Amino acid sequence: MEDSTPVSGSFDKSRVLNVKPLRCLVPVFPSGPNFSSFPTPQGAAPFVCVTPSGPFPPGVAPFYPFFASPESQNPGAVPNQNAAFSFNNPNSISNAVPIASYRTPPSQYAADANGETGSSKRVTRSRAQSQQEDRSAQYLSSFSMHVTDTDDTSKVGRSKSGSRSKRTRGRQDINIASTEIDIDSVVENILASSNIPAFDMIRRTDADKESVGYNLMIYDFIRRKITQIEESKDAVPGVTRRPDLRAGTILMNKGLRTNSKKRVGAVPGVEIGDCFFFRMELCLIGLHAPCMAGIDYMGMKISQDEEPLAVSIVSSGGYEDNNEDGEVLIYSGQGGNYYRRDKEIMDQKLERGNLALEKSLHRGNEVRVIRGLKDFANPTGKVYVYDGLYRIQESWVDKGKSGCNVFKYKLVRLPGQSDAFLTWKSIQQWKEGTNSRVGVILPDLTSGAESSPVSLVNDVDDEKGPAYFTYFPGLKNAKPVDPVEPSTGCVCIGGCLPGNPNCPCIQKNGGHLPYNANAVLVNQKSLLYECGPSCQCPPNCRNRISQSGLRVRLEVFKTKDKGWGLRSWDPIRAGAFICEYAGEVIANHKPEELGSENEDDYIFDATRTYPLFELPGDSNEALKIPHPLIISAKDAGNVARFMNHSCSPNVSWQPISRENKNESDLHVAFHAIRHIPPMTELTYDYGMVQPDKADLRKKKCLCGSMKCKGYFY
Repeated sequence: MEDSTPVSGSFDKSRVLNVKPLRCLVPVFPSGPNFSSFPTPQGAAPFVCVTPSGPFPPGVAPFYPFFASPESQNPGAVPNQNAAFSFNNPNSISNAVPIASYRTPPSQYAADANGETGSSKRVTRSRAQSQQEDRSAQYLSSFSMHVTDTDDTSKVGRSKSGSRSKRTRGRQDINIASTEIDIDSVVENILASSNIPAFDMIRRTDADKESVGYNLMIYDFIRRKITQIEESKDAVPGVTRRPDLRAGTILMNKGLRTNSKKRVGAVPGVEIGDCFFFRMELCLIGLHAPCMAGIDYMGMKISQDEEPLAVSIVSSGGYEDNNEDGEVLIYSGQGGNYYRRDKEIMDQKLERGNLALEKSLHRGNEVRVIRGLKDFANPTGKVYVYDGLYRIQESWVDKGKSGCNVFKYKLVRLPGQSDAFLTWKSIQQWKEGTNSRVGVILPDLTSGAESSPVSLVNDVDDEKGPAYFTYFPGLKNAKPVDPVEPSTGCVCIGGCLPGNPNCPCIQKNGGHLPYNANAVLVNQKSLLYECGPSCQCPPNCRNRISQSGLRVRLEVFKTKDKGWGLRSWDPIRAGAFICEYAGEVIANHKPEELGSENEDDYIFDATRTYPLFELPGDSNEALKIPHPLIISAKDAGNVARFMNHSCSPNVSWQPISRENKNESDLHVAFHAIRHIPPMTELTYDYGMVQPDKADLRKKKCLCGSMKCKGYFY
């Protein structure tokens, strides 16, 4: 920057300064008597590291608009400022605040990376530290994620020979708000207890279903854990909390991702119909690399030239798309400043993602399509459904609602693929009553006992339903057990809130609420404590999730070879509560009450040995049951009695103790291990029995899992 030092007297603010971006300036350090190896160009002023407001060493003055006050230049007010300014005296270097600590204006590149339109304004705010020893913590309190099309993200933030990393096409710069809690140590503890060797270099490039599922499970658990920690802290004005982006950043920087290499066509380990609740999940598994942009593309060398080809698109309602047809998608191009209030809308240009779609039209390559749908359980969120492979059939330019030109692309779904978006459309029609569900025997199996109806469906054979039973949504305990430990209950009149140190229920759960604001279980616990009859909090308290009945629309259906099963019309988030196991509690001292062998199909025995791998947790501590619990659902029970066994289940059970000073109030709740798409059968592992009873209860397993043991109990 030339002539930037103000002269005495008035200063002409209208002067045009020759200003270069900071990245273009070469640092020039002052030459001391012992530092002749640092050359300073002729006539150049020394480059020194100071804060904009000073204090300034000899020979350095403030520049507009950072005029220093006389107080800031008082050497007596700043420790060690009377020492000589040289490299030999490190205390003379001022406590400069990292550039990342300042709020930056919107970046056009970050907003339009790979075709994204929308604000790229920083969402972090870091507080400058006044002591030099706090600089490292200051840098760690604000971070950004840089995802490139070609670079391995495990190298993010590093550059060769200390130079700045090269900015590449399609890079996404995301800044995430942080808290004062040491999130990194929490994450390290999680990863230390996880099977990290599963993410070798082969699986990072070409994954399988197991590694993709494990990657998503670890991501979602870290995201939930960060959410739990941040919810316990007071909100900071101007700071947006994005645990989804922060969790993704952590895994990206550690190289914990799959399918990192871009490709045309199907992605290994990802199946048509898989659903996701965060864009970052698409990025981590290689389904769609940009975490904001709607068009993903890669360079393909054709003869001597390289041209862009589209590999995937996300249609989530951001543009004027026509996505009502289940086999055809009319997709709008990107750019033109649509949905940006800070810029004027203009004609879209044939560049970046638009050009890639046009090239794919002529090349005829397959394009992955992810459809973003409204999440009815979370009005502000979306659910992303992988709808399979499409081809672009034609393109044209149309006038948008603003009157500007918009590129349009017609994509047609390839035949022979399993239904995905069509299934979602059918379910919506069933709910709205515009179309009837085939094979319905009873519209509501519960007869109104649940807040949401449960359909009984058979579209396989002529069987009219399961054996008669009484639908009962709770537990019947004729012989209650005395409390194992005293129960005082909480006095949270308005409901238990995160971070309340005075709530005994929170303290029993380790100082945190076990559920987040979306009623999702953060992690599996050996024993979870919920509020109960002894508590004064209302029924809608966040620590009473398992007591509010069904939260998703379920259906009991006839399977092809396993009798009756259970599935959901709604997508289910990982960690979401599904139902509890209802029925009659059987006294432990009378095992003969179990009855005949056929009755064992409707028994939940908490004394069995169950696997611990379902949900990541803070420890490998086994499930802790205060006393033996056996529940029979033969004569009376709820939908849980229809859940079948699987050696690779998507549901796990959690013991829950409700605060009750009169009796031991122990329950069994089921939660989703991973995201579960609609119309997917819900299953859990029935566990292992005692060796002396194994031969008597062994049954042939028909779960069809790759890990099937061939039997269950």
